[in-house]
Amino acid sequence: MNTSLSWIKAYVPDLDVTVQEYTDAMTLSGTKVEGYVKLDADLEKIVVGQIEKIEKHPDADKLIVCQVNVGEETIQIVTGAPNVKEGDKIPVVLDGGRVAGGHEPGQRVAGGVKIKKGKLRGVPSAGMMCSIEELGSNTDMYPEAPEYGIYIFQKDVEVGSSAIEALGLDDVVFEYEVTSNRVDCYSVIGIAREAAATFRKEFRPPVVTPTGNDEDVNDYIKVTVKDPDLCPRYTARVVKNIKLGPSPEWMQRRLASVGIRPINNLVDITNYVMEEYGQPMHAYDLAHIAGNEIIVRRGEKGEKFVTLDGQEREVDDTVLMICDGEKAVGLAGIMGGENSMITDDVKTMLFEAACFDGTNIRKSAKKVGLRTDASGKFEKGLDPENAQAAIDRACQLVEEIGAGEVVGGMADVYAEKRMPVRVPFDADKVNALLGTDISKEDMIGYLKMVELEYDEEAGEVIAPTFRQDILRPADIAEEVARFYGYDNIPTTLPSGEATTGKLSYKLRIEELAKDIAEFCGFSQGMNYSFESPKVFDKLMLPEDSSLRRAVEIMNPLGEDYSIMRTTSLNGMLTSLATNYNRRNKNVRLYELGNIYLPKALPLTELPEERMQFTLGMYGDGDFFSMKGVVEEFLDKAGLHKKEVYDPDSNKPYLHPGRQADIIYDGVVVGFLGEVHPDVADIYGIGEKAYIAVIDMPEVVERATFDRKYEGIARFPAVNRDISMVVPKEIMVGQIEEVFEKRGGSYLESYALFDLYEGSQIKKGYKSVAYSIVFRAKDRTLEETDISKAMDKILKALEEMGIELRK
Repeated sequence: MNTSLSWIKAYVPDLDVTVQEYTDAMTLSGTKVEGYVKLDADLEKIVVGQIEKIEKHPDADKLIVCQVNVGEETIQIVTGAPNVKEGDKIPVVLDGGRVAGGHEPGQRVAGGVKIKKGKLRGVPSAGMMCSIEELGSNTDMYPEAPEYGIYIFQKDVEVGSSAIEALGLDDVVFEYEVTSNRVDCYSVIGIAREAAATFRKEFRPPVVTPTGNDEDVNDYIKVTVKDPDLCPRYTARVVKNIKLGPSPEWMQRRLASVGIRPINNLVDITNYVMEEYGQPMHAYDLAHIAGNEIIVRRGEKGEKFVTLDGQEREVDDTVLMICDGEKAVGLAGIMGGENSMITDDVKTMLFEAACFDGTNIRKSAKKVGLRTDASGKFEKGLDPENAQAAIDRACQLVEEIGAGEVVGGMADVYAEKRMPVRVPFDADKVNALLGTDISKEDMIGYLKMVELEYDEEAGEVIAPTFRQDILRPADIAEEVARFYGYDNIPTTLPSGEATTGKLSYKLRIEELAKDIAEFCGFSQGMNYSFESPKVFDKLMLPEDSSLRRAVEIMNPLGEDYSIMRTTSLNGMLTSLATNYNRRNKNVRLYELGNIYLPKALPLTELPEERMQFTLGMYGDGDFFSMKGVVEEFLDKAGLHKKEVYDPDSNKPYLHPGRQADIIYDGVVVGFLGEVHPDVADIYGIGEKAYIAVIDMPEVVERATFDRKYEGIARFPAVNRDISMVVPKEIMVGQIEEVFEKRGGSYLESYALFDLYEGSQIKKGYKSVAYSIVFRAKDRTLEETDISKAMDKILKALEEMGIELRK
C-alpha cells in the first residue's frame, strides 16, 4: 500500500512532521513504513519563469535565445525546444540547481544533474528550461505535458515561485507493509485515521453529501444476486448525461503520486475512490447492459469470456461472474468485460461497488491467470458497509467535477447486514497482559482515536465493521499498547514459573525422570504415537479391555499407523526386540511419551493425553533392579511416603507371579514386572525382559522439590538386627509397614540384608533379616527407649505369624 504525504494531510490537516518522524512514529504504532520516496529528492533551485522575449540564435538554426523573467531578475537561456513562445510560463533551473536526469521517460540520474552557467554556440545561457522528464516524471502522470519539449504551465502560477510546488512534486510517497487482517489500512482514509491517532491530531475524513436527482435508480437497473455466499453485498448507481473529459488537476496529481496514470474523469473517479476508500469500483456502459439487469452468478464450466485487456478467459462454476440479462459482462472482483467497457460514446453509466468473498476471488484470479489491483483488495475480505460509502463518494465526485447527472437512489442487495463486534473490556486484565499501569480513562481515549467506542453499561468495546481484526480482549490490549507506545512499556519479566528462567514444574519432573533413568544406565528412546490395532492382540489384552478403546485416525499412513496409542508398551517392547535381534546383550531403554485416552467414542472432545515414563530392559538385572530404579525416581521426586506394591495387578502382558501395581498414598501411580513369556516370544525377545510404566500426571500432582536441611546427627545411633522366619505369602513390604507404624519417633531407618529360602528353613517359609537403626536428635538413647519400640515391633510381627529366629 502506497500513499502520498499530501493526500494524508488532506484528512489530517494539522499534521506537521518530518519524513523521518512520520516513518518512525507510524511504524511504532503498528502501521509499518517499509520505505519512502521524496519526489523532489534530486530537484533544486527550480522556479516558475515566464518567457518575455525570443530571438534566433546567431550561429545555430535550431537554437533560440530567450529572455526569461524568474521573479527577482530576468535571465538569458538558450534552448532548442520547439514548443515555447513568448508569454509561456515554464519551469526553470537556475544556476547551481539540479534536475532529475535525462530526457527519456523514467530516466533518472542518482543525485540529479547539476546545471551551471555556460555558453551554447558562443551565446551565454544562465539556466535551463525543463521538460517533465527532466523533473523526474513523465507524460503518463502529466498528460498535459508535451511528448517532446518544455513543460508549459496550463494554469496561472506566480513567476519566481517554486515550480516543484506548482507541479505537486514537493511530496513524499510512503510504502507500507499492511497485514492482511487490517484491510481498512488498504486505503488512504485508513492510513490517515492511523496517522491522526498516532500524532494525536484531528481526523477529518471527506464529508459525503447526498447526491441524485428526483428519479429512481430502480427504473434504470435491476440487480439479482444468485450466490449471496460469494457476494454478500452488491450496490449500484446510475449516472446519465455523461461528459467525458480530463479530471481536475488535484485528482490527477493525487493519482499520479501513488503511480496511477490519469485517463479521464470517470476512470479517474473509480481509481480515486478505490485508493481513498479501499473499495474497488467498476463502471459499465448501461447501453450495453441487456435488459437493464445485473445478475451475479457462478460461471458455467467451459464458459469463455473476454476481459477489458482483450484476452479470452475460460471459467468454471467456481468463478463468480457479473452478467446482464443475456451475457457475462465482468469477472466479479477481478476485471470487467470488453463488451461493456466505457467508450467515448457513453451516455449513461452504471457504477458498481460490491463486496465479494475474499477466498473465492483469490482462487478465481489464480484460476483465470489474472490478478489486478481490485482482486488484490477483494481477496483480503472487504467490509460490506464500505461499499455504500464508496459509491456515494464516487457519485459526489461526479457531481462536483460535472461529469454527469446522478440518478437518485441506489440498487442495494444486502443478504445479511454485518454488525459491529462487541468485545469485553477489562482495564485490569489489559494492564496485567501488557505489564503496564494505564488508567481505564486513558485506554478508552486511545480506543476512541481509532473509532472504537466503549459501552460503559455493558463493559464492552464496540468495534466498527471495518475493523475486522478486533475479535477478542487481546486485540483490545494490542490497540492500547500501540497508542500508549511500545517504547513506553517498561521492561518486566513475564509472570509465571518461567520468570526466573527455570522450566515449568511438569517439565522439571520429566527432566528428573530422564536424569534418574540415565544415571541408572538407561538410554532414551522415542516411539510413534500412531499404532496398529493388532498391538492389542500382541499384548494379549482381553476383548473388553478399556485399552482397546482407541482413537482412529481419519487419514492414516496405513493400517499399522491407524490408531492413537493407549499404552506405551508396544513401542518399548518393539525397541527391546530390535536390540535383541541385533545381538545387543544388555539393553536398558526409557521413553517419555503421551498415550491418548478417549473420553467417549465416537469422539465428542479431544482425548486425554497422559505422559508415561516407560522403562524397559533385558540382560543384567531383574525385577528388583527395575524396582530400585522406580523407587529412586519416586524418592527424588519428593514422594517420601512409602510406596506399596500390589502383586494382584492382573496385567495379561506381564508374568503372573512377577508383577505389581505401584501404589502411593492409596493411588495407583504405575506398574512394573517381568514381560509374560508368551508376549516376549511374540515380540521376538529371547530372554527375560522387565518393564515399568509410571503415570506422570499422578506423580507430578504429588511431587515436591521442597527439602528441609537437617544437621549432622550429634548423638550416636543404636542398631538392632532381627532375623525372622516368615510365611512365604507375607511380603517384606508388610514387614516394613510394621516397622513404620510401631517403630516410634526414634526409628531412623531399616534395611533388608538377608533373604533365604532353602532346606534349612521349614517348608512354606523364608528367612528374612533386617537391620533397624534408632536415634534421638536431642540425647543419647537408653536401653529402655529401644526396648519399648522393639517389643511393639516383635508383638506385631508375631500376630502376623512371623517367628523370631533365636
